[in-house]
Amino acid sequence: MAIEAKRWPKASIAAGRRHTVGLKSDGTVTAVGDNKFGQCDVSGWRDIVAVAAGNVHMAKNTGNAHTIGLRSDGTVAAAGWNKYGQCDVSGWCDLVSVAAGWRYTIGLKSDGTAVAAGRNNEGQCDVNGWRDIVAVAAGDWHTVGLKLDGTVTAAGNNRYGQCQVSGWRDRVEVAAGYLHTIGLKSDGTATAVGLNKHDQCQVSGWNGIVAIAAGSNHSIGLKSDGTVVAVGWNEYGQCKVSDWCDIVAIAAGCAHTVGLKSDGTVVAVGANDYGQCDVSDWSDIRSERSLYHHE
Repeated sequence: MAIEAKRWPKASIAAGRRHTVGLKSDGTVTAVGDNKFGQCDVSGWRDIVAVAAGNVHMAKNTGNAHTIGLRSDGTVAAAGWNKYGQCDVSGWCDLVSVAAGWRYTIGLKSDGTAVAAGRNNEGQCDVNGWRDIVAVAAGDWHTVGLKLDGTVTAAGNNRYGQCQVSGWRDRVEVAAGYLHTIGLKSDGTATAVGLNKHDQCQVSGWNGIVAIAAGSNHSIGLKSDGTVVAVGWNEYGQCKVSDWCDIVAIAAGCAHTVGLKSDGTVVAVGANDYGQCDVSDWSDIRSERSLYHHE
C-alpha cells in the first residue's frame, strides 16, 4: 500500500552550486545560471511536478551540476553533468519525490522505498534497504531519509556526525548540506547535526518554522508568517533574508538562497557570478502548497 501521498514534498524551486531551477504552474521548467554541462537545458521538459538541483561545496575542483525533474507519471527527467551516471534515471518509475546531491541522485518511490544513481564512494547511494520513507534529502556525500513514523535515517559520509540522526523523533522535514543535516519538528522547532564551523547548525532558537533548506554551509528556515531566518556562512550575503516576506517556499544552493513568493515570483540573494540569482523576471512559479496530493 502506498504511503499517504500528502506527506510527499514537491519542490517547485531548487538551487545548485551555480544555477537555479523553477517549476512553472503549467508543468514546464525554467533555469538560470551556469550551463557548462547543460544543466539549464530544461526548456523542453513537460508535465513536471517537482525539481531538484545537484549542489556542491565551493572548491577549485567542484562546480559541475545536474538537474532533475519529476514527471506527473512518476518517471524522471535529467539534464547536465553525468560523469558518474547521476543522470541515468530514465528507467525509474513510480517515483513521488527526487533529490540531487553532488554526483548522485536519489528517488523516492510510492511504496516508501528509495533508489539511487551516481557516485557511491561514501555510501551515499546505499539506500536499497530503506523502508517507509516519505521524504529524502541529498547533501554532498550523505543522504537523509525521513520515515513515516517521524524518525530519520542516513547513509554516507559521517565525518562530522552529519549522519547521527538515529535519535531524532517527531520530524516532518529533513535537509542536507555539505557536511550538516537539519531536521524540522512538528512543533516548528529545528535541530541540526554535523559541521558547525560557520554556525550553520545554530538553529535551536528557531520557532514557528514550516520549512527548512540547507546550503553548503548555511541553513534557512521558513516561518509560518512568510518570513525567513538564516544562520551560517554569509560571505556572499546568502543569509541576508531578514527583509523577505510573503514567502511560501525556500531553496538553498552552495552560496545563494532562493525564495518563492505567494504571487509566483521569486527572490534570491547571495553569489551571482553565473547569474544564478537573476530570477527577478520569473513569474507563475508553482506554489509547493498546490502540489500536495490529498487522498
